[in-house]
Amino acid sequence: MDFPQTREGLRLRIYLGESDRWRGKLLYVAILDVLRQQKVAGATVLRGISGFGAHAYLRSADLEVLSSDLPIIIEVVDTPEKIHQALESISPMVQEGMITLEEVNILKYTQRLLNPLPAERLVSEVMTRNVIHLTPEMSVRQAWQRMLESGIKAMPVVDAEGQVVGILTSEDLLERGVIRQRLSVAVRLDESELQEEMRLLSDSPLRVKDVMTQPVITVREDEHLGKAVRRMIEKGLKRLPVVNARNQLVGMLSRLDVLRQISGTVALPESAAAVRGAVRTVGEVMRTDLPVIHLHEGIDQIVEKFAASASNRLLVVDEHRNPLGVLSDSDVVARVEAAQRKGVLHALRRLASPPPLKVTAADLYSRGVLTVPPDFPIASAVQTMLAEGRKVLAVVDEAGSLLGVVDRQALMEALYADFAEIPGAGE
Repeated sequence: MDFPQTREGLRLRIYLGESDRWRGKLLYVAILDVLRQQKVAGATVLRGISGFGAHAYLRSADLEVLSSDLPIIIEVVDTPEKIHQALESISPMVQEGMITLEEVNILKYTQRLLNPLPAERLVSEVMTRNVIHLTPEMSVRQAWQRMLESGIKAMPVVDAEGQVVGILTSEDLLERGVIRQRLSVAVRLDESELQEEMRLLSDSPLRVKDVMTQPVITVREDEHLGKAVRRMIEKGLKRLPVVNARNQLVGMLSRLDVLRQISGTVALPESAAAVRGAVRTVGEVMRTDLPVIHLHEGIDQIVEKFAASASNRLLVVDEHRNPLGVLSDSDVVARVEAAQRKGVLHALRRLASPPPLKVTAADLYSRGVLTVPPDFPIASAVQTMLAEGRKVLAVVDEAGSLLGVVDRQALMEALYADFAEIPGAGE
């Protein structure tokens, strides 16, 4: 069998006696503890039935010999970097014995508990069915109306034969100047403000085919989830239309669909500190370039930080950097006075300076944010996030001070990264 995508690794073997000790502990047990602390992929202890070393002292399990000092071999396979790092700690511990090192080709390494992404599942088993879609000849007003009514900000476009010819998102409409705010903001406007926008759209001659994204990136229903997730990550997409062999729309695969496969499927420890590094933690994948706003900061700082972070969401913290809640651009629009709303919308779109409002983040934000420690496993983070219906988790230290944040995209990428380390995964 040909394995074209093998990885280079090292095999470490440590030869010692069963009764050898290190600082009052059996040596092989002490070495295993060090290997766990170093987060190597794993280690195996082999207990021989007979053998002898440099002093020609026979070690045997024969009842006539009655020896309790059988030969022991500890075998470890991991990346060269991990092995060399472990050797720095282990080598001084082996005062009598032998250590060998040899190059190996790693064909496959996976553990379902530690890599909970069910990458082998078919997309058809995971996707969302009965998808709301658009047609190329629809007016932009009709398309926007359908998005507002459904709360769905991305819809595939299909022709008369049901084939996918494009995809239209609220961002497409916003970038092309068709609408004036994102869907999450628009749904929180007053009815009169929405009707004004719909009247403007009625005058537009544009059709869906004029503003949709094409060609569209799709995934086949008979492809594996691992391959689909790789495509989403490589292309920077949150969702993919799912098609059959005739390119006809049969569903949609979203980031949320992927993460739902993790929720409830694994039971991981509260801390991953004693588990191999494949149990990725939020501390390893969190963002530290935080879009943060303090309670006392006003509308000028709020608009400035939205623009600087290219984010639609800011984390609100107190004077001790303890996270208190989230401030979204839709929160700002919904909670300012109606007379000032248009000015705020223009400021958020960088069309004008913010109006002179005596409001701060404390007046506008949504209270409550989920917090987790940095050693919280990412699979558990997915479960927590979905169970609470949140898009962001704040990572805090023992004092509750903010260290970073993780969102759905970061968690999906981390789950896929663990799976993708297996040669051939996602192919």
